[in-house]
Amino acid sequence: MELSSDRAVAALEMSQTKSKDDEAFGSDGDYESLPPHVSVTTHMTAGAVAGILEHTVMYPVDSVKTRMQSLQPDPNAQYRSVYEALKRIIRTEGIFRPLRGLNITMIGAGPAHALYFACYERVKRSLSDVIQSGGNSHLANGVAGSVATVLHDAVMNPAEVVKQRMQMYNSPYRGLWDCVRTVTHTEGVGAFYRSYSTQLTMNIPFQAVHFITYELMQEQLNPHRHYHPGSHIVSGAAAGAISAAVTTPLDVCKTLLNTQENVALNSMNISGHLTGMANAFRTVYRLGGPAAFFKGVQARVIYQMPSTAIAWSVYEFFKYFLTKQQLEEEAGPRPL
Repeated sequence: MELSSDRAVAALEMSQTKSKDDEAFGSDGDYESLPPHVSVTTHMTAGAVAGILEHTVMYPVDSVKTRMQSLQPDPNAQYRSVYEALKRIIRTEGIFRPLRGLNITMIGAGPAHALYFACYERVKRSLSDVIQSGGNSHLANGVAGSVATVLHDAVMNPAEVVKQRMQMYNSPYRGLWDCVRTVTHTEGVGAFYRSYSTQLTMNIPFQAVHFITYELMQEQLNPHRHYHPGSHIVSGAAAGAISAAVTTPLDVCKTLLNTQENVALNSMNISGHLTGMANAFRTVYRLGGPAAFFKGVQARVIYQMPSTAIAWSVYEFFKYFLTKQQLEEEAGPRPL
């Protein structure tokens, strides 16, 4: 009995020691409040890794979404579902066809998301200090997401143009650099930013809804802001699905401006190149009515849910890992 008591005391002492060690290294629960000690490089590194994984893991579904948003698709490129589309593309065009354009997406996603997350964290913290005295503010989250989007899209928009042109059925481009050279020669450098205003008009509300939903879900599922992968995945998936669904009409217009779909534009007797969000809206409505604004919504939600879940879970993991590593270096070696 005495031996059992000694073991209990020893176990309690070890538990207290472990608790103190965890406090010294910020503990899992405090890692969200650690950023004042975290460099911008940490956020940029975590954001870049998260962005590349977000865009690559679900890329084949993104290729299907681009084709399903075509306003007047070729009869050979009309699909009933995402699964049927992927199966037919692989069977008729080759196993690697759904990955066409992935290279430019990876080139753009790294720096775009590095700026995106670093800007979001900095602006969110600054505004939260003013609005909620350092507490969580949904207004700060929404504004921070919108500001970060302006930087993100400035980097990502040219990559989106090239990617979507290479994803289309019967794309005339042999590869990445052929597409860049051809577009630059025939349409000018401005073609890479033709959809920028539409992209911002879509992505600012998308990211505002995205960040507000994510932070709201975190308040419910993870109120103490521990590093908790399950809550980050669920919150990210919900945020991605809701924001993707409500902004699909703008995404359809963006796709039309990026791809300059010849069959659709010729049927409307539009010569030259379609420019401007208002013109894109009118063209989409005339070609398909209200239903056309939700073409590809299924593929968009299926793509965005896991993509956003991956982005947040990877970002939160790297933020946690890099932060803890930095604090351990600052604290020095633990005494034996």
